[in-house]
Amino acid sequence: MAANIRSATPADVGAIFALMHELAEFEKLTHLFVATEDAVHDALFGARSSSEALVAEADGRIVGYALFFHNYSTFLGRRGLYLEDLYVQPTQRGSGLGTCMLRRLAALAVERQCGRFEWSVLDWNQPAIDFYEKLGATVLPDWRIVRVTDEALERLAAPDNAS
Repeated sequence: MAANIRSATPADVGAIFALMHELAEFEKLTHLFVATEDAVHDALFGARSSSEALVAEADGRIVGYALFFHNYSTFLGRRGLYLEDLYVQPTQRGSGLGTCMLRRLAALAVERQCGRFEWSVLDWNQPAIDFYEKLGATVLPDWRIVRVTDEALERLAAPDNAS
């Protein structure tokens, strides 16, 4: 099997979107999946794009993707690279595509002088945790993701809530 990792192009958005939905199914989170193909295109290639992506191809088709963006560490005083999604279709797992994408992103983080490269992993996804640790990543036990969405976000943003 010939494999290739490359930067995503606008023509790849449909395939990336389909893989995003597969990821939501794998994580049992389809009830939270409300993204649209247009929103993904805008995030990656719109006038105010906020994200970038790599795609993994095998035998002429896209079988994986990595979606990432920059964040900033006030403690380091440098930007970082944040991996939002890394997904490889089940039939391609173990082929090295995930490792290749992570290595490419690590090289990009070094090239862009990022202070760190980080991402989140679900606590039940032990195969992913083992994979990341094998590559030298540390799963931080003392940090939790804090999130405000939907109506709670609207309430928090409302001017009458200002204190």
